[in-house]
Amino acid sequence: MVAIASVVENTCGFKSLISELYNIVLFGKCRCSELRWLSFSHKKKILNGSQLYTYSVCNVGEHEQDNWLRTTFIQRRLSASRVFVELQFIVRDCNSFDGSSLTCKETFNLFSSESDADIGTSFRKGQFKKVATIAPDEITSRNELRINTETRVVESLSRKGFYLAFQDIGACMALLSVRVYYKTCPATIKSLAAFPETVAGGGVNQALREVAGVCVENAVSEESPRIYCTMDGEWVVPVGQCQCMPGYEAVNDTCRDCQPGFFKAFVSNDACELCPVNTKLLSSGALFCPCAEDFYRAPDDPTTGPCSGLPSAPRELVATTTQLAAGKLQLSWSPPEDTGGRSDISYSVECRRCEGTACQPCGEKVRLEPASSGLVDTRVAVSELEPHLNYTFTVEAHSGVSLFASQGTPRSNRPPSTSTLTTALHYTDPPKVTSMRLDERSLTSLSLSWAVAPRRPVPQPTRYKLTYRKKDDNLDVTTYTVLILEKSSVQISDLSPGTAYLFRVQALSPEGSPGGSSIEDEFETLTEGKEDGHISGVIFGAAVGGAAMLMIVVVVILIRKRSATTFFSPLCPSSFFKQLKPLKTYVDPHTYEDPNMAILKFASEIHPSHVTKQKVIGAGEFGEVYRGILKAPGRKEGAVAIKTLKPGYSEKQRQDFLSEASIMGQFSHQNIIRLEGVVTKFKHAMIVTEYMENGALDKYLKDRDGEMPSFQLVGMMHGIAAGMKYLSDMSYVHRDLAARNILVNNNLECKVSDFGLSRVLEDDPEGTYTTSGGKIPIRWTAPEAIAYRKFTSASDVWSFGIVMWEVMAFGERPYWDMSNCEVMKAINEAFRLPAPMDCPSAVYQLMLQCWLQDRSKRPRFPDIVSLLDKLLRSPESLKAIADFDPRVSIRLPSTSGSDGLPFRSVSEWLESIKMSQYSENFTCAGVVTMDQVLQMKNVDIKNIGVRLPGHLKRIAYSILGLKDQTSTLSVFAV
Repeated sequence: MVAIASVVENTCGFKSLISELYNIVLFGKCRCSELRWLSFSHKKKILNGSQLYTYSVCNVGEHEQDNWLRTTFIQRRLSASRVFVELQFIVRDCNSFDGSSLTCKETFNLFSSESDADIGTSFRKGQFKKVATIAPDEITSRNELRINTETRVVESLSRKGFYLAFQDIGACMALLSVRVYYKTCPATIKSLAAFPETVAGGGVNQALREVAGVCVENAVSEESPRIYCTMDGEWVVPVGQCQCMPGYEAVNDTCRDCQPGFFKAFVSNDACELCPVNTKLLSSGALFCPCAEDFYRAPDDPTTGPCSGLPSAPRELVATTTQLAAGKLQLSWSPPEDTGGRSDISYSVECRRCEGTACQPCGEKVRLEPASSGLVDTRVAVSELEPHLNYTFTVEAHSGVSLFASQGTPRSNRPPSTSTLTTALHYTDPPKVTSMRLDERSLTSLSLSWAVAPRRPVPQPTRYKLTYRKKDDNLDVTTYTVLILEKSSVQISDLSPGTAYLFRVQALSPEGSPGGSSIEDEFETLTEGKEDGHISGVIFGAAVGGAAMLMIVVVVILIRKRSATTFFSPLCPSSFFKQLKPLKTYVDPHTYEDPNMAILKFASEIHPSHVTKQKVIGAGEFGEVYRGILKAPGRKEGAVAIKTLKPGYSEKQRQDFLSEASIMGQFSHQNIIRLEGVVTKFKHAMIVTEYMENGALDKYLKDRDGEMPSFQLVGMMHGIAAGMKYLSDMSYVHRDLAARNILVNNNLECKVSDFGLSRVLEDDPEGTYTTSGGKIPIRWTAPEAIAYRKFTSASDVWSFGIVMWEVMAFGERPYWDMSNCEVMKAINEAFRLPAPMDCPSAVYQLMLQCWLQDRSKRPRFPDIVSLLDKLLRSPESLKAIADFDPRVSIRLPSTSGSDGLPFRSVSEWLESIKMSQYSENFTCAGVVTMDQVLQMKNVDIKNIGVRLPGHLKRIAYSILGLKDQTSTLSVFAV
């Protein structure tokens, strides 16, 4: 933090503005001669035992107070574009004065003005722009002195220096000290990159300042190291950090070489690692540790990993007979006792068949499942073995380093990696059933026999397995009967007459294993009384059909009976009759003979002790607006907004002030600001509403230019339209619908507010309201309302179209810097606002419908809500973008510079498109003339530090418009 000016130790340089302000003084802990103040401008005071010089004012009994105090010229050091102003002050409670205090306020204003040179005592109010309204957290009473400290920020400074000014418009206050300073990010080393001292970030739209750094010794970076300096003087978000080279590790912001016995193979900020097992130890700065003798790394092993040896042989290899008669067995074994330090052990099985003394590979004649190599499990199934042959199986263990076994001799004490099993298999093939035949049949029995074809002579009797079942496709459950027979024929009894059966026969081996099976054959028992059976079936079918018809008749009768009792339900649901009730209609509080009765009817009274004011968040027509807390019995404590009525008000001002509460109290909708209550029975009147954390919609969007997608913006429009539909349904017109009068909460819900200009619609057919005068917001008002002072819901629809444009343009001012006369003239000549950048075509078409000259053809709010709802339900409809013409959307001045371009300097051009926060970026990049600007492409704009998509597009489209300046300027000839 670097001080530019400080009143605590050195307040020299502050002067009273003009001699008429003789009663305003500034104080500090300095001798008067050091301060160089004007002789009439200071007064001595004793505060907390210290003698101080003060600037104070307390003219609460006089009308139209407008007192100013200005500093001398404050030079802007380095490139600080954002400074902090810390104020210490005292404000006296307005309630401590008697009723004669007509203009008493409890706030004052801070202003600033930039300049490239000291203008001396010259002063013009128009040179200053407001920074903030300053309100005390603690107010001084008659008996107790309370000092307040507040800090405000002056942003976007670009000239050589600036002035500060303080405006008092009716407070009783004293200014104690003013300290002006800016923040810097100190020189530092982050992520092994050195960064210089840097002035903190620029402004609202440039919260972070990017700074390039340099890697420390023995460190490298793939991209240039960068870091961001925040507005609070803190380093954040390092990018492209530096990393120590191989053989070095990070120690206390340096890169030190690895110690003996340690290594580091890659560029990183990791510490050096201890050499893994089975490796050789090298000297300092090692990149890797080589393997020791008889140890290896697999080709896929990292050079940083341990080395391993060859695995030993599998153990306990055994063969288990499962279905020997079918030529099957199971091989299993145990993992090797020594895996060589690896986990990627796999196995391969080799099969050899021997007849007599001759052996050869089994080849494809023997099947190994799941495979013969690459096995992970310690088992394999063997099938298709031939009888009367000997088989030898060899199982070998492998690992990732087994390929090195042929390149070197393993250690002498390491066992071989193979395990061998020799087994002789002797079995007899079971015969195969080749055919079945029906020998005899009756009503309840069948006699069957079958032929077999054995593969080899069968020395012992063969047994057979017979399975049969009924052939009945209509049943869900099938019953099988299984018989084990000693001969090749059978007689089966207890069968059903006239029934088909399916039979299957299999020969069994001596061990009981089934052999080949026959084709499934079908045989049927004899049928007795076939005709009688047919008649019975017909009678049964007729009975079933009759029962079914009876059931249908009963069901139809029941349905008709039920339908008769609920005939009107499908057409007229019970909710329909509720909807027929008349809608609630708004009542104008000004129609009450006693306006206090309207307040009592539509707003609930709150005791002031239940309301706590915390912070000034704005200024309204009648007084300050505070953020506060409402803690009333029976209510949940929560944040609220508190509108206050300034002291010295008239009774008419009080009635006008409270009429807004009478209006809000009649509304209950999620998109209308909610009234919590009013304070009317005490001296200081207040209106208490719900607190909207994100404030006004226009400012919220400006702070997030280009950062929100179209879908989210359309969702915000939908909420506003829903609130306006509710108001129009109550026969109510707003008259001042604009983004500044829409408030946004933490959930990004938009709510319509500010009912100060709102009026009720009369009962005439057109629903118009004729005003007797008053201010009209020209840029948001329909042409018929401007010309004839007639307001309808259709004129609110016109205003809603302007709000839609504001939302899609992220808070841009409608019609830019055109005067009100130019706006009215352009509208009457059929000019309409062009589509903002990236505005969906469907949204812009709705805007144009809202701006139709004939108000009867404009859509109504129910139509608008329905259309926006459809767009939100179909996000694809938002992808088509309306045509964008930068010559119209970015307004250019009509004068030309010396180079023939519309702007004389880059800073002037950037200021015209509200991108002046990037002036320093262009200067640092060497882009100092408009000719250079015209040569820039999108990549050039990105390279100078414009990161936000919305800002990038705004600058790029402006350059495009500059290239076609002749046609651009002609557009604005009106």
